[in-house]
Amino acid sequence: MMEIDIAVIGAGFGGLGAAIRLQGAGFTDFLVFDRGDDVGGTWRDNTYPGCACDVPSHLYSFSFAPNPSWSATFSGQREIWDYLRGCVDRFGVRPKLRLRHELRRADWDSRRGRWRLDTSGGEYHARVLICATGPLSEPVRPDIPGLDEFTGTVFHSARWRHDHDLTGRRVAVVGTGASAVQFVPHIQPVVARLTLFQRTPAWVMSRRSQRITPQRQALFRRFPATQRAARAGVYLAREAMAVGFLHPRVNRVAAGLSLRKLRREVPDPRLRAALTPGYTMGCKRVLISDDYWPSLTRSNVEVVSAGISRVTADGLVTTDGGQHPADTVILGTGFHVTDPPVLSRIHGRDGRSLAAAWTPSMRAYQGTTVAGFPNLFFLLGPNTGLGHTSVVLMIEAQLRLIIAALRHLRATGVTAIEPTVEAQRRWTERVDRRMRGTVWQTGCASWYLDATGRNSTIWPGYATGYRWRLRRFRPADHQAVEIDGTDRNLERSDAV
Repeated sequence: MMEIDIAVIGAGFGGLGAAIRLQGAGFTDFLVFDRGDDVGGTWRDNTYPGCACDVPSHLYSFSFAPNPSWSATFSGQREIWDYLRGCVDRFGVRPKLRLRHELRRADWDSRRGRWRLDTSGGEYHARVLICATGPLSEPVRPDIPGLDEFTGTVFHSARWRHDHDLTGRRVAVVGTGASAVQFVPHIQPVVARLTLFQRTPAWVMSRRSQRITPQRQALFRRFPATQRAARAGVYLAREAMAVGFLHPRVNRVAAGLSLRKLRREVPDPRLRAALTPGYTMGCKRVLISDDYWPSLTRSNVEVVSAGISRVTADGLVTTDGGQHPADTVILGTGFHVTDPPVLSRIHGRDGRSLAAAWTPSMRAYQGTTVAGFPNLFFLLGPNTGLGHTSVVLMIEAQLRLIIAALRHLRATGVTAIEPTVEAQRRWTERVDRRMRGTVWQTGCASWYLDATGRNSTIWPGYATGYRWRLRRFRPADHQAVEIDGTDRNLERSDAV
């Protein structure tokens, strides 16, 4: 058993950002745990063909660690992964990593005021726990009857089987989300037959990624202010896009552009009708691609809109009775966003797990802290997702708040804090009020919504607004948790 001050779970953008910021702020007694054999999180795990980011490179990176060498305006998986690995060495946090250490269970010890962590690499005790596992870390395997009896090869896009050659195979792709829209155009030319099972057609906009020339890279390296200016321009442009999500009628212009793109790229009226969305743009994630729709027009592709009733030993059967032979099934079925398994492993003051506390819906103060879970901080917790810009902006806002909270603990000598139930309730009610009238309230089913139909994932506003609200730590909205289990309010300050 090892005693540390701060434990960080996850070594993706959130966990590495936490390590760098903690070290820079003088909090050096910490470790970063990850179940993988390398850092990178989502960008380590998702290696499917064509994997890339939907946010421009300059914005999908730490503001304190610019990369003048991005090769394109939208980066691919390998380049982002290399960037994160480079940050580890650039800021000297490699000694703080504990890879191949999966969190099995975390319990708050009220007697000692510590988190007791059981990991696959041993037991650790920490005063502070930062959960940076991210919303896109646990793939969803759909509950389709017969899937386990399929005699061919089945894998999820987030666990791509590079040892399984798709050349000449009959491939069934289940799902048409952000992953499928990227890998389908890459596998279509090599497979013998591709059957795409589409539950709901997606709104697609053009990517138009551009190469960043060596001359421009050199300019960024020699004059860093030019890259900061480029980032600021992207930031403002992306913030402007939020208007369409907050005021759905504005999205009619973008929807018109998407439909015009569809008409241009899919001449067959029957296929075009099958690919035309029937819901307000932005209710589900808007996808960006220049080659997805064209790939579906090829002679070896069939788009199936009927639901899947069952899987047989050598294919799939749809609700309309259709038989679709396949020797490979690729699941592009997304992730456990509102119910990640890690929630059942973290237990608070009363012994309840986060999964229980967040039943039926996830709620956290400022998307970062949770009543009943002392010294627990989330990165990209409830209602911190974004539909229009980079979540790295949200992570950095939360990191500033966490550092401020830790400094408050150090200055006051308080062992542990958590938000008051009242502060958490006020924050959640404010978020829910702001959600009204947004595109996410149009009623379409999406992974943004939890089992109750509540949007517990997206921040209903601008990234700037969220960052402003987290600009300082608010003691009045927290209570001190004593080692003996008693609570007391912190000194008063202005409420939110």
